[in-house]
Amino acid sequence: MFPKRIKLILSFTVVLVVGMASGIAPLPLAAALEGKITTAPALSGSPSADLSTVIAKIAKDTIPAVAHIEVTQSQEVNNPLTPFENDPFFHYFFNTPRHMPKKFKRELKGLGTGMIMDPEGHILTNNHVVQGATNIDVLLADGTHYKGSVVGTDTKTDLAVIQIKADKPLPYVTFGDSDKMEVGYWVVAIGHPRGLDQTVTQGIISAKHRRGILDPNSYQDYLQTDAAINPGNSGGPLLNLQGEVIGVNAAIMSDSGGFEGIGFAIPSNMAVHIARLLIAHGKVVRGWLGVSIQDLTPDLVKAMKLNVSSGALIADVVRGGPADAAGIHKGDVVTSYQGKEIKNGSVLQNEVANTPIGQEVVMTLLRNDKTFDVRVKVGNLHDAVKVIAASLKDRLGAVVRPVTPGEVRKYGLNNQQGVAIESLQKNGSLAAAGFEVNDLILAINNQPVKNVKDFVDLLETLKPHQTIQIMALDHKSGQTGYVQVTVR
Repeated sequence: MFPKRIKLILSFTVVLVVGMASGIAPLPLAAALEGKITTAPALSGSPSADLSTVIAKIAKDTIPAVAHIEVTQSQEVNNPLTPFENDPFFHYFFNTPRHMPKKFKRELKGLGTGMIMDPEGHILTNNHVVQGATNIDVLLADGTHYKGSVVGTDTKTDLAVIQIKADKPLPYVTFGDSDKMEVGYWVVAIGHPRGLDQTVTQGIISAKHRRGILDPNSYQDYLQTDAAINPGNSGGPLLNLQGEVIGVNAAIMSDSGGFEGIGFAIPSNMAVHIARLLIAHGKVVRGWLGVSIQDLTPDLVKAMKLNVSSGALIADVVRGGPADAAGIHKGDVVTSYQGKEIKNGSVLQNEVANTPIGQEVVMTLLRNDKTFDVRVKVGNLHDAVKVIAASLKDRLGAVVRPVTPGEVRKYGLNNQQGVAIESLQKNGSLAAAGFEVNDLILAINNQPVKNVKDFVDLLETLKPHQTIQIMALDHKSGQTGYVQVTVR
C-alpha cells in the first residue's frame, strides 16, 4: 500500500572505499522487565498540562537518557568495470589494469537515536539502525562516548537492544502505556535528525494501528504522528506529556526523503515486551497457531452472510499444526482470544505471537452462525517452519534450503537473500515451470525472500491454485528472471 514512499529514518553516508574483497510469557507492563525497565501506571483520560512549560520539562528530564548512535557498516559492492575487463579498447582509452577485482569493500556511516532503558546501560533502538554494524559508537548528552554492543535484534518489529558499559549510574527513560493513547493526544519526539543532536519536536497522535507500512508479514502496529521526525530520528522516543515513552520512532511517509507530516512509531507496549525478550534471550521466540488469517472486510461479511462485523477470518489451516489439532476449520471467524476482542487479523497475529509456547488458550469462534469456544495449545513459530515446509512440499513439489556462503559469493548476493532448491518432484509445480535443483528463489510476488522462514511465511498465505510470480536465479548461468508458477 505504501512501500515506494516509506523511508526508514536512519541517516547513512558512504565515507570510504577501504579495499578489495577477495515464547516467553508476556508480563503486565509494570513488571515487564522485572524492574530493569521502568514503566508508569496506566493513565486514564487525556493528560492536562501547561503547554507553555511542559515540553521544556520533558526535554530537560529526557534528553540525558537519549543516545546519539553512530554505526559503521562494511559492504561488498560489485566492480562496475568488470564487464569491460577483457575489452582492449576500454583498457587503451581508460588505462585500467588487466586484472581487476570483481568486488570492492566500502564503509558506510549511519546515524540514529536510542534511549537508555535501565541503569545497566541497555539502549532500545531500531533494528535498521544497528543491522550489519561492524562498530557502534554511542554519544550521550553529557558528552561521554561509549562503545556499544548488540544484545539482540528483531527484524519483524524493527527493534533492537544494544548495551554500553559505564562506571557511573546512567539516566534512563520511563515507559508509558501506549494502549491508553488516543488520536489527538499531544506527543513529543526527541532525537538526532541529520546529526543535529538533542532535537525536540512536538505534535499529536494522528492515527493508531497503522499496519503493513514496511512489511506486510511483520508484527508492526504503528502509531502515526505529525511530530517532525527525519533521517537520524530512528530509534528515538515519542513521549506523552507526562514524559513517558509511548513509542519508538521508526519511519516516515515521504516523497522527498524528509519530513512531510506523516511519521510512524512502534508502540511502547510492544517495544517493552520485545526488549524484555531480547535482554533475556538475545532473540524473540513467538507463538504459532498454524493458520493463515485475514481481516474480516464488509465485502466478506456480506458474501459469507455473517452476523459479526469484525474478527479474524481463518483463510487456511496448516495440516498437523496446533489449530488443526484443535479442530479449527478454514472459514471460521475468530472473535475473541483469551477474553480479548479480536477486531482484525493483525490483533490476532500479535496476541498469538506474544503467548508463551505450550500454553493452552481459549479462542471464541463463529461457524455457521454458531459461537463456541475451543482450546488450543500454542506452538513454537521457529519449529513451525519444519511443519509448514513439509506441507509446502506437496503444494510446490520441492524442498528448499538456505543459500550457502559460496553461492552468496558466486552470485554477488547479500548474506540474507534467497533460498535454494534442494530437491524436486518430477510432477511438481516448480519442476513443471522449468526449475532445477540448486536454482535460487529470490522473491515471490515482488516480496523479497531472505531465508527459508521468509519463504514459508510467504507461501503459507497463498490460496490453492493461486498463480504466483517467482524471481529466480539460474544456478548455471547466474542470470535472474521471473517465472509464473501455479501453487497446488
